[in-house]
Amino acid sequence: MAAETVVAGLTTSLAVGDTLPAAVFRQVWLDTVFECFKLDPQFGDTSTLAPWPLVMKAGEWAVLAQTAERLAAETLAAELELPHRPGLLRELALPRQCRNAIREAASRGAPPAIARVMRFDFHPTAQGWQVSEVNCDVPGGFIEASGFTSMMAARFPGLRPAGDPTAALVDALGKSGPVGLVHATGYLDDRQVMHFLQRALRDRGVDALLLGPDEVAWKDGFASACGVALGAIYRFFPGEWLPNLGWRSGWQHYFRDSKTPQCNPATTLAAQSKRLPLVWDRLGGSYDTWRSALPETRAAQGVVPDDTWVLKAALGRVGEEVGIKGVTAEKELRKIERWARRRPKCWIAQRRFEALALPAGGGSIYPCIGVFTVDGKACGAYGRAASRALVDGNSRDVAVLLED
Repeated sequence: MAAETVVAGLTTSLAVGDTLPAAVFRQVWLDTVFECFKLDPQFGDTSTLAPWPLVMKAGEWAVLAQTAERLAAETLAAELELPHRPGLLRELALPRQCRNAIREAASRGAPPAIARVMRFDFHPTAQGWQVSEVNCDVPGGFIEASGFTSMMAARFPGLRPAGDPTAALVDALGKSGPVGLVHATGYLDDRQVMHFLQRALRDRGVDALLLGPDEVAWKDGFASACGVALGAIYRFFPGEWLPNLGWRSGWQHYFRDSKTPQCNPATTLAAQSKRLPLVWDRLGGSYDTWRSALPETRAAQGVVPDDTWVLKAALGRVGEEVGIKGVTAEKELRKIERWARRRPKCWIAQRRFEALALPAGGGSIYPCIGVFTVDGKACGAYGRAASRALVDGNSRDVAVLLED
């Protein structure tokens, strides 16, 4: 299938499934909390877990999965080339220390990669499926895409999950334990994901340690913690935060000079930047699938959010620092415009797409399907539903189920 047709005209089969009876969903909710460690299952009086699934035709999922695999291959090609292109690195709005560490990886060696995981966020639009971004640094959603989704699938005969990204990740890590699960230990939402992965690893007979990034000791390029040599590191700590740890922590080893395999090496931060499309033409690879799936992206100079353009921070995450006229709160929108005007090289402008809404729960929701890949193979979906045309931290988690 040609790249130009991969994501076009495939929005008709996505639908909202039936709502589970309150008592049945209450049990799913409790099991997700106590069996999957999701300790923040609501904000205010609203559950973050949706009592209904998003239902997709299996054939449509196959096309999204193939598209994600092509995107993963193109993203990996960019990651491998960028350390050797310091001139291009300067255009990605990375912190200076991170940029230097990525550049040094070209000569001193990037960490050996193991279980490369990415998540591509697809949105149904009037123009077909379109991708808003990739999280190739520290993608989240494992609890929801694996644990919660499997529990919902058990209540819907005839429907099945799109896959199990947690199982795929654990399989890719293999018997390389003990695995250091490195994360921001002060954040509950990060800690719960690490508990979930720790149990999945231990169920496979692989030990795993919950660690802050500064708890890892480095000697001759090998990582250890608590006096134990680590067989691999799974990093759930954003790459741009690493220099904040101070040079004594050895944070540079997450970028280079490591002999301990890592998922994901911090050099992935270069491809995480939303400014990457601005340098595609100067990279050696082909980015045809990205050009087809991603809305037109250009420099932010002189652009204000309107009916045509959206402003995004180069390293924004979880829907933060996204300026959409009529969607982003007016006060926040004015702040984003001011920031982008003052530091345009840290922002991009992206052509606005018409996100499609689906009826759900007496209102409308805007869905997003996050497609996971591990080592380049699609392996599951993380569904979210927003009450407005911006998927952010206030969106609900939704099981994505397939209909054969």
